[in-house]
Amino acid sequence: QVQLVESGGGLVQAGGSLRLSCAASGRTFSSYAMGYFRQAPGKERAFVAAISNSRTNTYYADSVKGRFTISGDNAKNTVYLQMNSLKPEDTAVYYCAAEPVGYNSPTYYLEKDEYDYWGRGTQVTVSS
Repeated sequence: QVQLVESGGGLVQAGGSLRLSCAASGRTFSSYAMGYFRQAPGKERAFVAAISNSRTNTYYADSVKGRFTISGDNAKNTVYLQMNSLKPEDTAVYYCAAEPVGYNSPTYYLEKDEYDYWGRGTQVTVSS
């Protein structure tokens, strides 16, 4: 099993940047594909970005493509989400998720039901 703890959320003005971190426990972090999702008030949890456990393959929701970058450091058991050019519609609770796959796999997942492990979330608020 893996435990996930998100950090880095906060309040930022439109056009600003934040970097979220997702720290994972356990010695097998490099076997997990990782993803970020977000949930705004009254809306369902939505996919934001995903990265394979090789940390070479990534995928983004259209709404964040070109503005957000997901990356990972297996030596630090941490995945990052760099968010630039933030917009008020990016306001949400951001969740980190993990799913075990074979080592050095190019696989990533886009659906929340495909992930077994979740963090508790971090709030991101973008003011206009």
